[in-house]
Amino acid sequence: MPVRLIALDIDGTLLDSRWGVPAANCAAIAEAARRGIEVALVTGRRYDFALPVARLVDAPLTMIVNNGALIRTHDGQTHLRHLLARDTAHKVLQATQAWRAATSVVFDRPRANQILTEGLDEDDPYRRAYYARNREFLGRAVPLESCLVEDPLQVMLAGGLAPMRDAEAVLRGLPLAREFSLAVTVYEDKNFSMLDVINPACSKGNALAEWAGVRGYAREEILAIGDNHNDLEMLRFAGIAVVMGNSVPELKSFGWHQTLSNDEAGVAAAISRFALGEAAGCA
Repeated sequence: MPVRLIALDIDGTLLDSRWGVPAANCAAIAEAARRGIEVALVTGRRYDFALPVARLVDAPLTMIVNNGALIRTHDGQTHLRHLLARDTAHKVLQATQAWRAATSVVFDRPRANQILTEGLDEDDPYRRAYYARNREFLGRAVPLESCLVEDPLQVMLAGGLAPMRDAEAVLRGLPLAREFSLAVTVYEDKNFSMLDVINPACSKGNALAEWAGVRGYAREEILAIGDNHNDLEMLRFAGIAVVMGNSVPELKSFGWHQTLSNDEAGVAAAISRFALGEAAGCA
């Protein structure tokens, strides 16, 4: 059965370690789109944070962002949106006060005040680059709970591996854990981790399944490529699952296909083999 939808993670997958899109990846995506295959970026990034990456590729891309909480097509039209209940967000903020400096609340807003924090520490080694690239979307709320005048897309915690493991353990142990879904992204080599608290119905896999239903795609017609923990459900749902050579070890343990690393244009190799029917370095 030919591939009709390609689902691509961004960080560690489409992007190389220098935050660029390899030319081979761009060419493979453009050729897939030319053949009528839909290509979707499926990412933990916000729409406006993913959009600059999408613009590096000369092809119309569907955007499944915020770990599946929001789906927009290449024309900017919102098709699906699942918000986190503000009461749940408030309880999460109360339970994670120990990590308040590492916490943000993210809203689906046109531009200003999409991301609310209690303070912007420009010297924070984990968030400095993120602040710089998202300055126009940032705002302050003290206390952070006061920003919950509407349902957000997510509560986000980000920082070093050890404190984020502790925060994850607290979140998973909460009595209200069924009121939200937790998407975890880990970069061991950078000593950095992100915890995204989102609507309980959300994950990359659920969003991909929902979009496949809207578009009329069978699972067997979907190729998914990822590298991190939050890609797990997406890879499980896809008929053809491919993990990057630089993937976290857990994803390599499922016996899925493995492609080259993100610095070796592994996305292009996987698309060439499974969607375009061309020989490539992908096992």
